This record gives sequence, C-alpha cells and structure tokens, in this order.
Amino acid sequence: MLHLSTAWRHRPTHRRVWALATPMILSNLSVPLMVLVDSAVVGHLPHAHQLAAVAVGGSLYTLLVWSMGFLRMGTTGFAAQASGRGDGAALRQILWQGLLLAGALALLLGLCALPFKQALLYLMQPSAELNSLATDFFHIRLLGLPAALANYALIGWFLGTQNARAPLAILLVTNLINILLDLLFILGFSWGVPGAAWASVIAEYSGALLGLCLTRPALRRYQGRADWQALRQWRNWHPLLSVNRDIFIRSLALQLVFLGLTIQGTRLGDATVAANALLLNGLLLTAHALDGLAHALEALSGHAIGARKRLQLWRVLVVAGGWSLLISLTFGLFFLGAGHLFIQMQTDIAEVRQAAFAYLPYLAALPLIAVWSYLLDGLFIGATRAREMRNAMLGAFLLAMPLAWSLQPLGNHGLWLAFLAFMLLRGVCLGLIALRLQRADAWFGDPRQA
Repeated sequence: MLHLSTAWRHRPTHRRVWALATPMILSNLSVPLMVLVDSAVVGHLPHAHQLAAVAVGGSLYTLLVWSMGFLRMGTTGFAAQASGRGDGAALRQILWQGLLLAGALALLLGLCALPFKQALLYLMQPSAELNSLATDFFHIRLLGLPAALANYALIGWFLGTQNARAPLAILLVTNLINILLDLLFILGFSWGVPGAAWASVIAEYSGALLGLCLTRPALRRYQGRADWQALRQWRNWHPLLSVNRDIFIRSLALQLVFLGLTIQGTRLGDATVAANALLLNGLLLTAHALDGLAHALEALSGHAIGARKRLQLWRVLVVAGGWSLLISLTFGLFFLGAGHLFIQMQTDIAEVRQAAFAYLPYLAALPLIAVWSYLLDGLFIGATRAREMRNAMLGAFLLAMPLAWSLQPLGNHGLWLAFLAFMLLRGVCLGLIALRLQRADAWFGDPRQA
C-alpha cells in the first residue's frame, strides 16, 4: 500500500477532491445557515417555548426525512459506479428508481405521520404552549415531504455522476428561498412559528423543481436510453432496495439518538431543549462542512471501485481524510474560543443563553470525535457497503444506550456525555470494519458476497 505521505503529496488527487468538495461544502453550509436563521429569527421572539417549538417540531420532521437518507446515499453509490463504467442506461434507471421510490415513501410517511407525532409528543411531555406550536409546525412541514425526498434522490444521483454544481444550485436555491421567506413571513407578516414552517415547504418544492430541470443537460454526457420495461422487473430493483434497506436501518438508529436528545431535553424544561437545539446547530454546521469532503469521497471512491483502481481509491481516502481532520480541528477551536458569540447570535433569551453556555465544551469536542464516522460513511457509501454501515451503527447504538441510561442522574451533562460516547463508538466500529475489509482486499468484491 502506498505510504500515507506519498499519497498525500499527490496533487491531482487534491484537485479532484476539492473540485467536488468545494461546491458541496458551499451548498451544504447553506443548510445549517438556514437553520441558524430559523433559530435567530424565532429565537428573538419573546418566549422560550417558541424557539423550543421549532426545535421539537423540526426534530419530528427531521426524524421522518433524515431516516430516508438512503435515497441520497444509496443513489450516490450506484450512480458513481455506473458513471465509472460509463453506463448511461444504468444511470437513467437509477435516477428514475430514486424518484419513484421518493414518491412512494412520501405517501407512506404521510399516512404514518400523525400517530407517530402523537406518540412522540406523549413521550416528551412538553408544556401546553410548546405542544400546540410544535404540532402546528410539524403539520405544515409535512406538506413539503414529497419535495424533500425527491431532493435526496436528485442530489445523490448528481453526486454519483461527479456533478457537484447541480447539488450546489439545488441547495443554494432551496436554502436562500427559505431564509428570505423566513424573514418575510416571521418579521414582515408576523406569522411566528408557522411562518418558519411555510418558508421551508415552499423552498423544498423550489429546489425539487430546479433539480428536475437540471437532470436533462446532465444526461447528455452519457449515451443510452431509459429501459422502462426494466423498471417493472423486481430483479432490477433488488440491489438498490437491499442497499437502501440497510442504510434505512442505519439512518433510523442515528435519528433515534438525536430524537432521544430532544425527548430527554424536553423533560428537563423548555429552556434546556431550546439550548440543546442551539448547540446542535453547531454540530449541524460542522457536519455539513465535513460532509462536503465525505460526498467527494463517495463519488470518487465509487468511481475508483467501478473502474477497479486501487491506487486511486487509497489516494482519495488519504487526501479526503487529511482535510477532514484539519477542518474538524478548526471547528473545535472556533467553538472553544467563540462559542459564546455563536449562542448569542441565535437568541437573546437570557435563560436559554445561560443554559447553552454551560455545555459549550461538549460542542467543542464533537468535531474531532465525529469526523471519523463522517469520513468512513463516505467510503462505505461509495463502495455500496450498506450492510457494514448498518452493523457499525447498530453496534454503536447498542453499546451507547446502557451508558446513556446510567448517566441520567447527571441531567443534561449526562445526556451530552452519552452523545459524545455514541459518536466515538460510531467511528470506532466503522474503522474496525474498514480495517477488516482492507486486510481481506474486499473493497473491490461484490458487497453482497462479503
């Protein structure tokens, strides 16, 4: 295997990684920017329960949508490998499969959403004011579910074809519209918390329409036609659905951890759940920046595996890993030194600020702990190694849950310590599996036979 320093000095790989990562980092950062604007605008309304309602209602919607993250991740891996083979017909099939699956899942989730919401709010035991506003926010956000899931499929497909400009356009348009409508609906029209929800719904549909328009010029690079008959045959759906099943289980476990943070925080009071939401915005900011490099790794590793180029795969992993570590260190130092300003920017409610300040050290530690799981996720997605991703996530989840239970007497400190332990275990479990695959030279084999 090529030495680390030799791989790191390969300048063409740096150029390839950053050609994909730069637009993805810029577009990804628009997502936490949108959330920060939501928090900043709602956080300057008079009451803590208004900010908490966006956090609670948003977490319910996020659990539904982000659990469907396989629509992006599974599509990316298969599209990247088809692109590496130069298979235009397969690329068209993957695109249509992703969009059809997004529509079917949006319908299914819409039917399940109301009983799901009632059960989780019962577990959270929110105040009456918080319960009412969070319910209104959640119901409005559900209207944007079809567009949100279609965006997942579209962005994943574009990334797989190493087209980072289209996801940049989709995410920037979506989030800039959301920000502008937030300001208009909340500050201009005084719609309050429901205004934030309507802004998100309109923005999601705007992004989906743009993404659909961009698929046509993107397909001109690849010769081939869509095989409509193939879409009616189960054997052509089985590989994608098998990978998506495992990524779904993985994503659901991850979202249950974030939901657990919200549930336990809600039981500790409106100010605590609001403070935790502001702190998690810092993690969101870090994660979306690092995901730009992880997305580049997904596309480039999938392309290298499809083309069966071992040296190229190693170089991409080393370069993306090195830059991910540097970026995570930068974020950690930022939250350690300027975390108070980060919180003050989001709210002027004194009790929420004071609650958040106490937990800033945990936020500063998170980037360096979480970076490894983000990076390795990118490698496993590019390799369509969804089963291994699932197993690593479930292993971390099962190991962290007893720890979380034992730390409950420490209140919110215990909650954050358990979360840090979970993120560390994610990286360790993925790393051990990656090492096993590397020693067996299994990255280029059939994932279903591993």
